[in-house]
Amino acid sequence: MTRFRASLDPRRYLPGGRGRRGEGRGPFSRLTRRILALNVVPLVVLAGGVLYMGEYHDRLIAAELAALRTQGKIFASALGEGAVQPLPPDGHELRAVAAQQMLRRLVRPVGARARLFTRDGDLLADSRIMTGAGGHVRIEALPPPGETVGILGRVVGAVTRTVDWMPRGGAYPAYRESPTQRATDYAEVVRALAGEDATAVRAREGGALVLSVAVPVQRYKQVLGAVLLSRDGDGIERALRAVRLDVLAIFAGALAMTVLLSVLLAGTLARPIRRLADAADRVRRGRGQRHEIPDFTKRGDEIGDLSGALRDMTAALWERMDAIEGFAADVAHEIKNPLSSLRSAVETAARVEDPDQQRRLMAIVIEDVKRLDRLISDISDASRLDAELARAEMAPVDLGALLTTLVEVYETRRAENGPRVTLDAPAATALTVPGMEGRLAQLFRNLIDNAVSFSPPDGAIDLAARVENGQVVVTVADEGPGIPPENLESIFERFYTERPEGEKFGTHSGLGLGICRQIAEAHDGEIRAENRLDPQGRVAGARFVVRLRRIAPAG
Repeated sequence: MTRFRASLDPRRYLPGGRGRRGEGRGPFSRLTRRILALNVVPLVVLAGGVLYMGEYHDRLIAAELAALRTQGKIFASALGEGAVQPLPPDGHELRAVAAQQMLRRLVRPVGARARLFTRDGDLLADSRIMTGAGGHVRIEALPPPGETVGILGRVVGAVTRTVDWMPRGGAYPAYRESPTQRATDYAEVVRALAGEDATAVRAREGGALVLSVAVPVQRYKQVLGAVLLSRDGDGIERALRAVRLDVLAIFAGALAMTVLLSVLLAGTLARPIRRLADAADRVRRGRGQRHEIPDFTKRGDEIGDLSGALRDMTAALWERMDAIEGFAADVAHEIKNPLSSLRSAVETAARVEDPDQQRRLMAIVIEDVKRLDRLISDISDASRLDAELARAEMAPVDLGALLTTLVEVYETRRAENGPRVTLDAPAATALTVPGMEGRLAQLFRNLIDNAVSFSPPDGAIDLAARVENGQVVVTVADEGPGIPPENLESIFERFYTERPEGEKFGTHSGLGLGICRQIAEAHDGEIRAENRLDPQGRVAGARFVVRLRRIAPAG
């Protein structure tokens, strides 16, 4: 028998082609990589959005400026009360020495830089410049100690550089400090000398922020100068960096958990699918070998359903192939018999000179040719039936009307002394089944023809239809000799013949009842044969029972 051949696609073996299944998979399958991407990308986007922290950065700056404003007002109030001297005729002015000393004492616990400008715009005091007999001494804050060395230090450094790379909340003007400072160098001081509080945020050359607040120093609502408090944004950056590092730590843990769960999820999906694909590929490439499809039906999910469907499909494929192989062998055997008889008759007729013997031999040839024609027609019909049953759509069929029409046709064509065909079906009950009307008609025609061939002269063939357990049950009973008990099942096999006595050999191909079973099973039904018994227990004929799924009427 010729098996199905796997089609060869040259693209599977060319560079850049699809390749064989299983090649180029790497450590992770494509499905695993897709699951990882779908789970990791949203997490990365979320972490990136959290790490941006622009609004949080702005809130930290606003809070720091508010604290500086409060401190600046305290400084201005203290200076307005304790570092002021009268200025005739009725004014006041700041005392330089007292203001410098007081400013230095006030700023010490604050940790900020304080500068005092006169109302003329001159710098009167700076907390980072100490004035003494030897001149001016400038105070500068020492840089923080160096980073931790070692592996931990390198990891922290890499994370810190990554965090520092993150964008800031906004763009700020550059901070510049001239050697000789005046109030006009700072816009907020100019506004403070005009009598209102003002703030400013600037950025040094390296990117560090400088926050400053200017508050007017007043005495009886007379502006005597302005206090400028400024502080580096290192505290803000440290707080922002600490939060970002915490977010990164949480992100790293979440990422590790996501990757682990994604790999486990992909393993429960990709590995079974890969095994099913490999098994299907082995079935496709197999040459007469049966390959088992892995059984995942115990999973109870879609992959289990897929496994069950593939196993059923493979089993059905092998059954179909075995049936085709057996059918081909049976066809060859059945055709060989009339061909042998035909060849023998033809060869004999060529040697016989008696006209009577030649006529008898020619009659044999004609009968064998008719038998071959009938056999080939039945085989062709059976072959078309397979394809039609696989492709055709089911539609509602009224079996009551179908059987009534068949009975009328047989009664119209009934020969003299032929059996009568009757139907017993409830008129008020819907006998509707899903199916193909033409093939269902062929099913019952074959059963009636079979009953006619076995019925005695003037016999009776009784058709009955009823509804039972959601099915339509149709019986075809005759008054013939019945069926040998050992053949009740084998009569449905193809090319099986058990004909009445006296019937000419070769009149039937033996495919009729096999076609009946094929049609019944294609309609999700069944057919069986049994013998009718009289009251004394003797065989009174044969009965065929067909069960088909019923379509319940609306309502």
